[in-house]
Amino acid sequence: MSCNSTGGIEGVEGLKKKNLGPVSIAFLIYCLAAAGAFGIEEMIPVSGPGLTLLMLLIFAFIWSYPICNIVAETGSLLPSEGGLYISVQKAFGEFWGFQNGWWLTIAFYLSSATFVSIIGGYTAQLLSLDETGTQLVKLAVVIIFTIVNLLGLKEVSIISNILSVAILTAFALVCIVGLANWQHNPVQPFIPEETGLLEAIGNSICICVWMYSGYECIANIAGEVTDPQVIPRGLKIALPVIAVSYILPTLAGLASVGPWDTWSLEFNQEGSVGYATVLQQYIGPVAGYAFLVIAIISQCAIFNTYIASGSRGFFVMADDNLFPKGFVKVSKKRGIPYIGVISIALVSLLSTQFDFNFLAITTTVFLLAVYILSALAVLKLRKKYPIENRKGLYIIPGGKVGLYFCVFLVVGLSMFSFVINGTDYLLIGLIGMLSGPVIYIVCKIKYKGLTLKEPDEYKINPATRLAAGDMQRISLFIVFLGLIAFIAQFFIRLYEGSWGAEYYLETWGSGLLSNFELMLNILVYGGAAFIIAGWISYRIFKKKDPVI
Repeated sequence: MSCNSTGGIEGVEGLKKKNLGPVSIAFLIYCLAAAGAFGIEEMIPVSGPGLTLLMLLIFAFIWSYPICNIVAETGSLLPSEGGLYISVQKAFGEFWGFQNGWWLTIAFYLSSATFVSIIGGYTAQLLSLDETGTQLVKLAVVIIFTIVNLLGLKEVSIISNILSVAILTAFALVCIVGLANWQHNPVQPFIPEETGLLEAIGNSICICVWMYSGYECIANIAGEVTDPQVIPRGLKIALPVIAVSYILPTLAGLASVGPWDTWSLEFNQEGSVGYATVLQQYIGPVAGYAFLVIAIISQCAIFNTYIASGSRGFFVMADDNLFPKGFVKVSKKRGIPYIGVISIALVSLLSTQFDFNFLAITTTVFLLAVYILSALAVLKLRKKYPIENRKGLYIIPGGKVGLYFCVFLVVGLSMFSFVINGTDYLLIGLIGMLSGPVIYIVCKIKYKGLTLKEPDEYKINPATRLAAGDMQRISLFIVFLGLIAFIAQFFIRLYEGSWGAEYYLETWGSGLLSNFELMLNILVYGGAAFIIAGWISYRIFKKKDPVI
């Protein structure tokens, strides 16, 4: 894999190109980022109907739009397998590229497990399955979509198109039936009566970030698309479709059924309402069960595309000699990185045994870190590859104002989400992020990394056996984590101080995450220790391990 004169990336040897158009790309993005409005049901009772609709509209502009533009510009400039891993690597070097690739790929692996769990849960509701039956369903789902992915990206795209049409048709029916039976004010109350505005916004931000994430995944397969420049066009199609597919069904549901405070993902449970209730109430009970089938299809669609996108992460890192070489193998006939496909399938199946909250927490924080690095990479790449030399490539519109709007919104909202998501999210996430430098050190020493491809650019420090300057980078990374932890605890005390102790005890029951004060103390003293140790280490290695 090498960079050409315009900044573009040539393909990885062995991969087969597929001729996908903008509409097929848009369907893939829809499955990766949405596949229905499922999840918004949890926002309505905690944030209020009015704020939910407003946040869905606002986040389409301040979160979804910037991320789409960042992915489109970097993907157009560096249309490579690996996507954001490559863009960060070209912007900031081997170490930071590895961090971005590691966090994003681990997020894929863990997210895939959550979708399999949800499929099993929904199917158990529909067919009244016991635990054994539910596990067999999970196994069947993993096997079926692993086979689809081993057949090729074209097959993944075909399945995504079919499933997307089914999901969009079901939600379109919800819109038509719901708006035709408008009986309630869909924006009243704006927020729950006993909830403050900041708390209500905090509750909705977490879900909005999750609902409008996933656009970055499409960049991972750019190296297998005959014309990668169709990806920005696909993003342009997918962005408004996803926003409308969230807002209109929610508006129709709130206007036609109630009460708003009983909305829930468990829409098949007595006393709970959701999008299916619109069809149950005005068409009949059978329609409700049919919608539960659509919910299962939705999660299958996401799982199918996540295998395709997630399996390419370690493949590209292995091609850069930063991961076991087995992951770079591709099937001779179809050109599929089959080790990656099989590994994400196995990890997904095994990870379904973990607590759902733990998987969701770890995934969210890893993705936020990816967004921050990827957004900052756009600024660096603008300097490295001036836009004057990018004829025919996608550029974020609006000049420098448009660029800074996208970058600073993504970075700012990601940083805010780090602390607003909760102390448990922050603590697990910070600990999880430490895995990046640890795995990098092991892989760099064992496999040599980009030094084998570009020895003049990526020189090795014989004393550390890492790239020159890596110990400085690792030291600054530790300082950065310490600063996040230490500063965040001030906000957390103000935001969660009155209810945190009771909430975490009720949520986690026992252990570290159930003790609010203990978590705060870890953030304070652990953060301070990281800042001091990291800064001392940086000063030492600034002389002993200079950047060449």
